[in-house]
Amino acid sequence: MTTRIEKDSMGEMTVPAEAYYGAQTARALQNFPISGLKPHPAFVWGTVVIKRCAALANMSTGRLPAEIGNAIVAAAEEVLAGGLADQFVVDPFQAGAGTSHNMNANEVLANRALELLGRERGDFSTLHPNDHVNMAQSTNDVIPTAIRLASLEMLDPLLETLESLELALAAKAREFDHILKSGRTHLQDAVPIRMGQEFGAYATAIRKNREGLEACIPALLELGIGGTAVGTGLNAEPDYITSIVEQLALATGFPLVASPDLFEAMQNMDPFLALSSALRRTAVTIGRISNDLRLLASGPRTGLDEIRLPAIQPGSSIMPGKINPSMAEMTNMVCFQVQGCDQAVMLATQAGQLELNVMMPLIAWNLTFSMELLNNCVQKLTESCINGITANEERCRRYLEESLGLVTVLAPYIGYNASAAIAKQSVASGKSIRQIVLEQGLMPEAELDSIMQPQHLTEPGLPKQ
Repeated sequence: MTTRIEKDSMGEMTVPAEAYYGAQTARALQNFPISGLKPHPAFVWGTVVIKRCAALANMSTGRLPAEIGNAIVAAAEEVLAGGLADQFVVDPFQAGAGTSHNMNANEVLANRALELLGRERGDFSTLHPNDHVNMAQSTNDVIPTAIRLASLEMLDPLLETLESLELALAAKAREFDHILKSGRTHLQDAVPIRMGQEFGAYATAIRKNREGLEACIPALLELGIGGTAVGTGLNAEPDYITSIVEQLALATGFPLVASPDLFEAMQNMDPFLALSSALRRTAVTIGRISNDLRLLASGPRTGLDEIRLPAIQPGSSIMPGKINPSMAEMTNMVCFQVQGCDQAVMLATQAGQLELNVMMPLIAWNLTFSMELLNNCVQKLTESCINGITANEERCRRYLEESLGLVTVLAPYIGYNASAAIAKQSVASGKSIRQIVLEQGLMPEAELDSIMQPQHLTEPGLPKQ
């Protein structure tokens, strides 16, 4: 491998000749071979959008010469179009605050801009990663802004995916609304419910989770960019601070605004904790629904078998013909991971000290990873599982007829204790609730049949006689 020598404030570093990154990135690669992971593409996108808009803002104030600024903008636009993606290489587990990631972006853009100007990579005498690409910026205001932009960018598709899941569950609720079945509480027989009511509740829960994620957006739109190192805005002109927010809003299409308190925007990672918590809440709900799907589909001979999930692959390497709820199982794993990511974000958020939270790289990684996991997972769950669920109406009917929960309807007419006694007799004898009531002459058959119409038992009020 051919190499070149680049310099930073600590001295010389050997860099691969074909690399666009420079000395500080090379140091980070040497210092932090931790996870083998790379920064999430959305986080890179957010960082490079900032660099592009910062160059435009600095040119508008007259501080950055147009020739240099336009070269930086052109280099950034190449990256935003998909170029040089393999040059963003710093491990998410790196030095605090994200300085290594920020300098990785500065060096890549500087070296590509130099090429566009007809100069050699590493010839920073006229265009420098710190002096020009990072002009009027600090890692400390760039990184939280990049996290905000990445979060907003990834939220849009995730919200659409969750809406698709909600609509799929609502469609199943309508499809299954005529199916009467035994409800279950404590995993024991309970009063009747319609399967459509079960699935309708799932759809409502997903809607509420989606709304919880949407509620995180306003805080993400408030940017601390321009605060530079500690929030004072040192080395950034007031016109620059106004201009870069305007440029970012124009570039991203998000209604971004400058934070009314740049110090708070730098110290406080609460908007990211709120988003992470909303992601965790969503994962908990989706995981709970997946648990129900697995339980309702259990069997088919020795489980509930009230629904059938689409068969997507063989379920066993030893048991022929076995089909597992694989998509729901995958979903549970993703939901557990998202909940673990939220724990990391929570700990990182509370680890902030004084004017800065240095755990921002950890927050960035876990937020972007969680959103990617959930988006991909929910897409597959909807397409390969929810849309293809069918109901086993015969099994539901049989369970309902045998359910002890039906005795609940008798309590307003013969009393709680008498109803409980009938339930015990049913368990002991194996006879149905209806059969015992008629044998003991507790109620005329016509009256009993009128009261015990299961359809009436799935709506508010007393059953009509």
